[in-house]
Amino acid sequence: MTHHQSISRRHFLRSTALTVAAIGSAAPRVGFSDQANDRLIKSITKETIFRNRDGSGTTWFHPRPCLVPGPTGAPILFANLQAIGGSDYFGPVHWSESTDRGATWSKPQPIPSLGRDPMKEHPGLLAGVCDVVPGYHAKTETILAMGHVVFYRGPRFARGDQLARYPVYAVRQKDGTWSERKILKWNDPRGSFIYTNNCGQRVVMPDGDIMMSFTFGPGKDARMVAGVRCAFDGTELKIKEVGPPLKNNVGRGLLEPSITRYQNQFFMTIRAEDGHGYVAVSPDGLNYKRKTAWAWDDGQPIAMSTTQQHWLTHSDGLFLVYTRKDDSNRNVIRWRSPLWISRVDPEKLCLIRETEQVVLPLVGDGINKPNEVALMGNFAVTNLSPSESCVTVGEWLPKAGAKGDALLSRIRWNKPNRNLPRFAL
Repeated sequence: MTHHQSISRRHFLRSTALTVAAIGSAAPRVGFSDQANDRLIKSITKETIFRNRDGSGTTWFHPRPCLVPGPTGAPILFANLQAIGGSDYFGPVHWSESTDRGATWSKPQPIPSLGRDPMKEHPGLLAGVCDVVPGYHAKTETILAMGHVVFYRGPRFARGDQLARYPVYAVRQKDGTWSERKILKWNDPRGSFIYTNNCGQRVVMPDGDIMMSFTFGPGKDARMVAGVRCAFDGTELKIKEVGPPLKNNVGRGLLEPSITRYQNQFFMTIRAEDGHGYVAVSPDGLNYKRKTAWAWDDGQPIAMSTTQQHWLTHSDGLFLVYTRKDDSNRNVIRWRSPLWISRVDPEKLCLIRETEQVVLPLVGDGINKPNEVALMGNFAVTNLSPSESCVTVGEWLPKAGAKGDALLSRIRWNKPNRNLPRFAL
């Protein structure tokens, strides 16, 4: 059953401030300027779509939706999701649908080809799939569900014997049938250890080509990112071109890039391990320039801790959803709660501080009882209709038996969003 918590923006901010004040910390900065924000965001509503805070059921993780045409042509939401049982340990990939813009969901069903396969040359090792992002491909009337391979030994992530990692996908045809598991092949030695688009947002071009981004490297450290263009015929996904890489030599380098297209430019946001997140811009989705650490419009750097960020793209404004360091969460793992949203200045490649709001609040005490705060670092952003968008996330309480709810934050717009497929307009 779905739980709705409808709150006006003013009440949302007031209640968030009171929650933080009650635990002895300064309230997060969630100021608002009508001029800076152009009054695009009307309200934010938190909803619970699958419950498991009590541990009696399944903790659904990686809930990532996309819009698809339903049987009558009206849009419905299709989502991939999977259970989480521990750190980087996920069950088979499932799918679920919603016919009421995410208010209620069908019972999750497994995707046969995205389960776990035994590795014949490595006894006891299983090849699973995680970090799956679905996307509707209008030209072929299919759903492309793409993640990457992950290896398990027993009930855990096989840290000692992870083999090479690469993107895998399955295709759902219009009749609901799924393809076998397939590999997006890239025979480049720079990706011999790993190449992947895991958790990444993609852009479908008018001709049916798909723009995306890779993180890749020949070893475990100092991975690069680059823009990628692929061809897709409804059956096979093939790489056509990979652009020049962006680099950062700290830790594992640059990770989990996501892209969007806004005002005829492509933007990439990137996870890193040097205390920052990064943004870059490209005219064609391949040649990215101006790699810049995320900062406020006054130049102050934004402290981020090796966590993905994602785009929310309105036709009249570009937004980023992200996590960051704050007085309220300073002892929470990687500051992965709350989730924030801010408008992006696409010219200066920065966030406009006055537009920042909490999109999903921290629940609990992030200072004195951080282990009781659910982490929300793996999330997705979807445009639902001209009047609504959403952020979806699976909570995870790693110190409490991997319990948590699956949440949806419903963002309502003051101006219609035209950044939608034709069937949804």
